[in-house]
Amino acid sequence: MKVLVVGSGGREHAICWKLLQSPKVDKIYCAPGNAGIGEIAELVPVGAMEFDKLAEFAKANDIGLTVVGMDDPLVGGIVDKFEEEGLRVFGPRANAAIIEGSKAFSKELMKKYNIPTAAYETFDNYEKALEYVKKGDFPVVLKADGLALGKGVLICNNLEEAEAGLNTIMVDKKFGDSGNKVVIEEFLTGQEMSVLSFCDGKTIVPMVSAQDHKRALDGDKGLNTGGMGTFSPSRYYTPELAEECMETIYKPTVEALNREGRTFKGIIFFGLMLTPKGMRVIEYNARFGDPETQVVLPRLKTDLLEIFEACVEGTLDKINVEWEDNGTACVVLASGGYPESYQKGYEITGLEDAKKAPNILVFHAGTALKDGKFVTNGGRVLGITGIGKDLDEAIKIAYEGVKLVDFKDKHYRKDIGVK
Repeated sequence: MKVLVVGSGGREHAICWKLLQSPKVDKIYCAPGNAGIGEIAELVPVGAMEFDKLAEFAKANDIGLTVVGMDDPLVGGIVDKFEEEGLRVFGPRANAAIIEGSKAFSKELMKKYNIPTAAYETFDNYEKALEYVKKGDFPVVLKADGLALGKGVLICNNLEEAEAGLNTIMVDKKFGDSGNKVVIEEFLTGQEMSVLSFCDGKTIVPMVSAQDHKRALDGDKGLNTGGMGTFSPSRYYTPELAEECMETIYKPTVEALNREGRTFKGIIFFGLMLTPKGMRVIEYNARFGDPETQVVLPRLKTDLLEIFEACVEGTLDKINVEWEDNGTACVVLASGGYPESYQKGYEITGLEDAKKAPNILVFHAGTALKDGKFVTNGGRVLGITGIGKDLDEAIKIAYEGVKLVDFKDKHYRKDIGVK
């Protein structure tokens, strides 16, 4: 079968890499992809939001399944478009992807169906939002309602910060139209973890747990980013917690979406926090996380294509999804200055050494080819994943991989997995 993967980051590189291990896959295309993905898949120069062109390409090239990695096309309705054209596609329709597309919708869904989450209020008026925070407790969490590349969440420790945050989101529109509405949430304390899950509209199968590091600097300091590193499994996600989450969060979410006429087929990403009062949902995403995918998929034993097909066909209950009993850690190598301004075009060295090293995987995120050499082409450049018999060994191996690869102004966190 020929497969088309839509997206261009480290997540899509990991998806292509895993799909290539399936005996059913003859060829992978990736649109638009990146330089690293180009080593294992044929790149298609079509943007992720160019739905008509992507559908035309899928028809012309006899694509058996299209896999959508990114949030924007899912929220924008790429799955609806492909289904209208009679094409097989993995991912939720727009009316289900709204669980990521609108934080206000997600919070209202959780409230309506008693799915545990932080207390909140939603505002589309700056003055009313400001009035609300003036009466409340601190810290407080501000969230731009729509998609913001994982950066539209601000933790404010006092009124001055909250006022500046509301200004950033709602007045200056730093995150564009995502800031037309803001969700103001109580600040929860506890251990954060991520659980991605396969879903076919009826059955939900959680993957192994992961934990990520959003802040740019060591010690969880600095600005929020799309993710500076991640590891699997979480040290706090026990089998007992997994069982509790299945009954109180995972199944109720699928049932809630079905009741609302928004049947979800694809990946539901649960951002969770273990608080002193129990597990709470921080957020939903409607796709694989990045860089969570880079630590979760290397642990998957089952054929990924078979799982994707089962989700599309509604037969996930017939698949036995199995995982390796090991640990993985991914350290993101970013351009100096990320997530704000940074330079592109620096040559990357040491990639061949890293690729040859045992138990190290290199996933490209922001790279390009220039005169036959790999160069930096984004804020997050590479993800170096280490695989070990346990988490501690995986972290050690990942950092050994980090030492092998270099480029000017290379920035990375030195405490991934230390949480």
